[in-house]
Amino acid sequence: MLFELLQIAYLFLPLLGGAIASGLCIRFNWLAFLAAPLDFRLTHRQRRLFGNNKTFRGIIVFSVGTALIFSLQAKVFHNIPSLRSLEIFDYSTINPLLLGFSLGVAAMLSELPNSYLKRQLDISPGATAHGIWLPIFFVVDQVDLLVGVWLVLSLAMTVSFNQVLLSIAFIFVIHQIINLVGYFLGMRHTLR
Repeated sequence: MLFELLQIAYLFLPLLGGAIASGLCIRFNWLAFLAAPLDFRLTHRQRRLFGNNKTFRGIIVFSVGTALIFSLQAKVFHNIPSLRSLEIFDYSTINPLLLGFSLGVAAMLSELPNSYLKRQLDISPGATAHGIWLPIFFVVDQVDLLVGVWLVLSLAMTVSFNQVLLSIAFIFVIHQIINLVGYFLGMRHTLR
């Protein structure tokens, strides 16, 4: 079980690269011209579709960061036997830039339905839900990106139920750490 968890951590490491790249862009306002909202400020029922936090910069930078780390794994780390043993599938058989970029895009797009639902429930971007919605959105906010990520990964590997469960636990815990570090470094506006 521990080895499987290490494999999941290694598999999802590129997403951390995407998160760091995105956080740095937010913190230092790099590529500000791409910070336009994905929803073009459109509304449904007089509420924004996604809000200002879902931007073109977020998708592009997160995806490029993910692609770069995935390429590093496939081109450099793959040559180190101890790290290659952590690969769930043979990284030398895929295009790492394409797969990494696709993982980043899929992760970011997977967050949009959740954002849309929160806007429709009058939960402001970055705000915490209240009442019955609090525990539901707290968990979904942490793991919603996994839907798209596993869909893309299923094109390169056979996905097991156990891998999905381990990824939920891993991403949930890592997300808490990233939120905390990002908040204290000024890369995030809230602790969630």
